[in-house]
Amino acid sequence: MSAMSRLALLAVVFVDLMGQGLLFPIISELVMSTKFHFLPSDTPQPTRHLFYGIVISSFFLAWFLGSVYVAKLSDSIGRKSAMVLCLVGALAGYTITIVALFTSSLWLLILGRVVSGFTAGNQPIAQAAMIDASRSELEASKNLGLLVAGMSAGAVAGPIIAGVLADQALLGNIASIQLPFYFALLLVAVTLGLILAFYHDSRKPTAPVQLRFLDLFRQFVHLKDRPQVVRLCPAYLSFMLVHLSFYIFITNYLNSRFQLGLLGTSMAMLFMGIAVGISSIFLVKPVLSRWSKPLIIKVSAFIIGACALVFAFSGQVWLCYVSVFIAYLCFGLAYPALLHLFAQSVDESEQGWVMGIATAGFTIVATLISLLGGGAMEINIRLPFFITALAAVFVLILIRLGWRSRAMKKIIEK
Repeated sequence: MSAMSRLALLAVVFVDLMGQGLLFPIISELVMSTKFHFLPSDTPQPTRHLFYGIVISSFFLAWFLGSVYVAKLSDSIGRKSAMVLCLVGALAGYTITIVALFTSSLWLLILGRVVSGFTAGNQPIAQAAMIDASRSELEASKNLGLLVAGMSAGAVAGPIIAGVLADQALLGNIASIQLPFYFALLLVAVTLGLILAFYHDSRKPTAPVQLRFLDLFRQFVHLKDRPQVVRLCPAYLSFMLVHLSFYIFITNYLNSRFQLGLLGTSMAMLFMGIAVGISSIFLVKPVLSRWSKPLIIKVSAFIIGACALVFAFSGQVWLCYVSVFIAYLCFGLAYPALLHLFAQSVDESEQGWVMGIATAGFTIVATLISLLGGGAMEINIRLPFFITALAAVFVLILIRLGWRSRAMKKIIEK
């Protein structure tokens, strides 16, 4: 794989995570604050929490519906065609979101999130493309670590873009709530150009484009023939709950408890992205080569759960930022380890499918916790972080009980 081809794949995951890092603080500010008058000023706080959950869950639900299908499709039509399709969808989603902001339309905002979510399948495709081009298991781990670095860079860039381009104190009248989305549109267009110009599939597509809705469900039926993938799923889903119950509600919590505003909540996302980047670039390779993947995942889950409790009970904003940083330093180690286990559970012809399954699991959990967590915050704004801590305990138990078979040990030791 050439350097420009690798850069194109990193750009793909960069703009994917940039969108989330950009959107979470902006959506939180739009829905929870009266500053931009996006919702009627008399909308009660519990209703705002619920609307926040609906907007976020609509993105993840659409992502779930598209993820397995698009990833599996990439095995048939080629990674390049599938990534181009997803990037065009991202362009459309940002355009609809800009219109929603101009018209103060909650339903258009949700539609923009649905369009973006349905075509947000680029991460598993890029993961599969990196694995296709890897010549050894260690190189595959390193390449997956690079992808997580690209993702973390996007997570860093997103809140910076949101915090700076929407802040009139920094940019004067040039700044607006729409400006970050115009910039995001430009970056997605550049990424599309990079993929078209420099990325070439390392293996030829096996079938022409065939869009069948039922393929979405056939991907899950295929799980019955892959028991090792099934054994990985319970602990994986619990770990995703650890991550997502924390991640999704960070900005909402900081807005509600400390009234930080867009720049303050963007800082939390910035610390998160920096932490994942440090892990991905400097720590993944030495840690994965020295310690077993189950140990890394278990220790990371425990630390993230503890950090979530510190975050929830801290009365100091700086301590909240430190908790986020430490938690996602650990996440940056555990996530590549989990992805590598999924990759080792199937042969190379099914890499797109298994990464799609992993992403589908992630989005199912994200959809459910967005809705349930939004409702939970109406009762107590700390509840999502209690869920994080409880899910961390389940990760430890499920790995202990579910990963002891000889077949699983063979995957773990590869």
